[in-house]
Amino acid sequence: MKKTNKPELLAPAGDWTMLTTAINSGANAVYFGIERLNMRAKAHNFKLSELKEIVEFCHSKNVEAHLTLNSIVYQSEINVLDEILSKAKEAKVDLIICWDFSVIAKCRSYGLPFCISTQASISNSESVKMFESLGAKRIVLARECTLEQIKEIRSNTSIQIEAFIHGAMCVAVSGRCFMSHSAFGFSANRGECIQPCRREYEIYDKDGDVKFLLGEDYVMSPKDLCAVKFIDKLIEAGIDSFKIEGRKRSPEYIAKTVSIYRKAIDSYFENSFNDELKNKLYAELQKVYNRGFSTGFYFGTPDKDDFAAQYGSVATTKKVYVGKVLNYFKKTNIVHAKLEAGELAINDDIYIIGNRTGTVEHKIVSMFVNDAPAFVCNKGGELTFTCESEVKPKDQIYKIV
Repeated sequence: MKKTNKPELLAPAGDWTMLTTAINSGANAVYFGIERLNMRAKAHNFKLSELKEIVEFCHSKNVEAHLTLNSIVYQSEINVLDEILSKAKEAKVDLIICWDFSVIAKCRSYGLPFCISTQASISNSESVKMFESLGAKRIVLARECTLEQIKEIRSNTSIQIEAFIHGAMCVAVSGRCFMSHSAFGFSANRGECIQPCRREYEIYDKDGDVKFLLGEDYVMSPKDLCAVKFIDKLIEAGIDSFKIEGRKRSPEYIAKTVSIYRKAIDSYFENSFNDELKNKLYAELQKVYNRGFSTGFYFGTPDKDDFAAQYGSVATTKKVYVGKVLNYFKKTNIVHAKLEAGELAINDDIYIIGNRTGTVEHKIVSMFVNDAPAFVCNKGGELTFTCESEVKPKDQIYKIV
């Protein structure tokens, strides 16, 4: 094992539930957007008025807060940009993620540390040095960089390097796609992409009645990046921050991906990162939303096997809503819950999800219904069961199937 510094694990947060989940699952830093000027405009996002509370919550957990302002900024939005950065300065945001030069200039003016987004498509050390000369603290490399290119860039620069390790890949270079804007008027470069590339299409013979359904070859929909099996190589390449994509995904996706990569990174430094563990962690990641996995560009240009085989997720599990928490008794670690749909039985796996709880994955090993031991609880019933993780009233309960 080549000794190196332990990289930061950077997780996405689209709302309070995801934020709490990311921190509880082992993230060292989180990145998030507010209502304006970020590349996930269709995520829930946070309000500007919440910024101070978000940063204080992160810092109370020794987690850094990174604010994304990584979309194109138009002239009419300069005042909005000033308002956001002023609040970011006041809230003590740790890093601004950007690439529009207006945001870079304003960060310099406000004395805010900034990171250059992957939207800048940085793929060589000269570009890195240019942004470093402007005062950038960190750069996010283009997804199209290979592992060998990253090593070369690392050897020629001293700035912090951030790279993606998991999540959605785009058919266009670092998200520079105009299909959503052309077809539906929603610009990918303004964070509004509705991902028409992921869909199933028909083609027609304009001179006849023949048509073909392109349902087996999703030629515009890449599989998701998954680097867990070669995270050791990325650590040894000297990457400073490992980034998980997914501000629009679910809380259980955040819980699973962050906790699994936390285990992978920690096990490397404990000299226990072996093939058996790699396969186990990979199988765990398959349980939550994914379009199939690929190694992205790390070992060369993706080929036909790196594109999705179907529309949507191929996850090996899914969640089904069954009820809510009525109360939690801290002294005895007892959850009192009501089932509003379906049933729960002994040995069922569940998620308990809430804004301040985050995401708790739990197996029911025993339960009581009507104060008596039971094997199953049906819709409309109330049950109690033990859970060491504290949950909150009104948290939602999902059965994992």
